[in-house]
Amino acid sequence: MSEFRYLPLTEKDRHDMLDVIGINSDEALFADVPEKIRFKGELNLESKLSEPELIRFFSALAKKNASTTEYASFLGAGVYDHYIPSVVDSVISRGEFYTAYTPYQAEVSQGELQAIFEFQTLICELTGMEAANSSMYDGSTALAEAALLSNGVTRNKKVIVSESVHPEYREVLATYAHGRGLDVVTVPMKDGATDLEALEAATDDATSCVIVQYPNFFGQIEPMNEIEQIVHRVKRAHLIVSSNPLSLGLLTPPGRFKADIVIGDCQPLGISESFGGPHCGYFAVAKKLIRKVPGRLVGETVDEKGQRGYVLTLQAREQHIRREKATSNICSNQALNALASSVAMTAFGKKGIRELAKQNIQKAHYAAEQFQKSGIKIVTNQAFFNEFVIDCGRPVSEVNHELFAQGIIGGYDLSKSYEGYTNKMLVAVTEMRSKNEIDQFVKALGGISVG
Repeated sequence: MSEFRYLPLTEKDRHDMLDVIGINSDEALFADVPEKIRFKGELNLESKLSEPELIRFFSALAKKNASTTEYASFLGAGVYDHYIPSVVDSVISRGEFYTAYTPYQAEVSQGELQAIFEFQTLICELTGMEAANSSMYDGSTALAEAALLSNGVTRNKKVIVSESVHPEYREVLATYAHGRGLDVVTVPMKDGATDLEALEAATDDATSCVIVQYPNFFGQIEPMNEIEQIVHRVKRAHLIVSSNPLSLGLLTPPGRFKADIVIGDCQPLGISESFGGPHCGYFAVAKKLIRKVPGRLVGETVDEKGQRGYVLTLQAREQHIRREKATSNICSNQALNALASSVAMTAFGKKGIRELAKQNIQKAHYAAEQFQKSGIKIVTNQAFFNEFVIDCGRPVSEVNHELFAQGIIGGYDLSKSYEGYTNKMLVAVTEMRSKNEIDQFVKALGGISVG
């Protein structure tokens, strides 16, 4: 019996390939590489493992990870522990989806194209926007691409972003902006939300777009009506909103606030945390911007027999049009993760998504109330979705270490990203947390920070 189930390169395979190219040895294959720079001897590598040994080795490594199946997690900050219906894995594991590649040929990709079309439709319904693309890599790159789209349309170089937008999203934006020579202006916060006076002072005729997060990084609900009025008093400026899609099950969708572009990460809807990724970004726009959308759009049409069919349409990337006319060089999309989100949203239905969002709000507010009763200060001052800020009274890294010893994954240490937030923890409470888990968390944290 062989040590391995798969033998991708036997000695016969090697000799056959050498025969095809007309040589008889490996040495002849590398004849053009100067002798003096060739490596001699054996590489300092560990001895090979058989397949069973390899499986045991990586299984042991995997067991060192702390997962949300064993620990109660109150860590959010962009990646959350949410309920994923079992039907999601069942559908995305099907071979026709799991191994599907880019649907360049519509005639052989109708299933994949229809799945993407359904994703676009669901995103539009959630966000209140008129068009959505087939997905982006994640929320951060979607945000950066939105800024580039705005720059391309307005020709203005000034990008205004609120300090309450996810700090990692702002880092990705800065990287993209550097290459395009854009001027990124960060507007400060006031009481955990965008400082409206500072935003109004910063917004002028040179502004391309204003980017806010709703709910913001601290979980608070930004005053979107006021922000929209400030942004759109500048004739050409765009309002870009980064939104947790699950929150839109209850919150007024950004489209109702006249947002021009709405982006975000679909991870809360059917995609596992996966220790940080991969996830799936969504990108939705008002109709006036549909021809500038990066990535792909799938359209519904009919064939010559009048039968419904799906095609890639309004292509705006360099593979389809002249390079200088391209709006983006994004060459793929997260089709499998987009499908996972579509299946989850379909399984939940309209009422189910509203119920999930409602449970997030109720459980997060219950947790906040219990913290207040236990004497732990709540820093969040405004309405919030499923995240809020507490003052631990001690370094959060120390607190989280002690919580972990009790089987609890604590919240995000805000001092990592924001000055003035020493000892402040961003706590996330999703529908997955039971009353007992919340009570245990409050009790444990109270004993650590107060005791």
